[in-house]
Amino acid sequence: MTATVRPVHIGLPRVRSLAEISDRPEVPGLVDRFGRVAKDLRVSITEKCSLRCTYCMPAEGLPEIPQHRLLSADEIVRLVRIAVEDLGVDQIRFTGGEPLMRRDLEDIVAGCARAVPGTPLSMTTNAVGLEHRAQRLVDAGLTRVNISLDSIDRAHFAELTRRDRLPSVLAGIRAAARAGLAPLKVNAVLMPETLSGAGDLLAWCLAEGVHLRFIEEMPLDADHAWDRSSMVDAQRLLAVLGERFDLAEVGREDPSAPAEEWRVDGGPATVGIIASVTRNFCADCDRTRLTAEGTVRSCLFSDEEVDLRGAMRSGASDEDLAGMWRGAMWNKWAGHGIDTADFEPPQRSMGAIGG
Repeated sequence: MTATVRPVHIGLPRVRSLAEISDRPEVPGLVDRFGRVAKDLRVSITEKCSLRCTYCMPAEGLPEIPQHRLLSADEIVRLVRIAVEDLGVDQIRFTGGEPLMRRDLEDIVAGCARAVPGTPLSMTTNAVGLEHRAQRLVDAGLTRVNISLDSIDRAHFAELTRRDRLPSVLAGIRAAARAGLAPLKVNAVLMPETLSGAGDLLAWCLAEGVHLRFIEEMPLDADHAWDRSSMVDAQRLLAVLGERFDLAEVGREDPSAPAEEWRVDGGPATVGIIASVTRNFCADCDRTRLTAEGTVRSCLFSDEEVDLRGAMRSGASDEDLAGMWRGAMWNKWAGHGIDTADFEPPQRSMGAIGG
């Protein structure tokens, strides 16, 4: 019997070597036409992942990126140094796919810690296998982790991620706490099938002393099956949580922070909600992104990318690379436009872009 293999596409962004910047002011930072300044760098280091979350990756996983097209550890360190020293970036987060899938992750972290001492280095991870590497990552210079966990119900977890790995994730969260990776945050994507367990997840996080943030599902799934009509929004979540907890709105301490906070049962603990779709924060976005292939992506939802890897390997100077990066960010979109009639999801899924 022959199995049917469904082709999976990683997406084809419009990659450019240069961006139009004739009207850009002569300032060193990553400013855009709308006055925003990017200071938060997300660095995707791989497309590989140990899970297959339905809102992020197809069941088959993403097509493998050939090794020669991935940024090397030294190239990542160089671009991080340029971002901090020349472009005003003040925080770095490593993403994937799943960063733990790179065997040289500790080398990447250590190299960046040496290149930009004092700059916070964090990571977004699913925590599968983190229990075995948390202390080594702290020793290398990692300061914080955000851990993706959508349900503490083992059956729901396995259904959503297509892998029965919840015990490993919970062990990873506890190992991260023991290693001193703080503040420790858990991110949960809101899904219809896990909404009924949202209160249980919050109770577990409160008991473990970790900060939970719920995220509205965005149209970044590889199967392009996202449907606004079935999306669980912030208001629906608040109604469900309100049946079990006393919630008092706190808001945002930092305008560019994605999460709005609610105090739980009088505090001091809070729960965050990142309402990326219904209460978007595009006007205050301060992020810039590097894909695993070394392109600058100014917005999750824009398929316009500027190729730094090619320029770097052709001998571009730090000044040249910084100039290309400034141009990419100058042309950043005003917002994702999910609510507009002509909205189209990006070609790349979240797993291929990096969170």
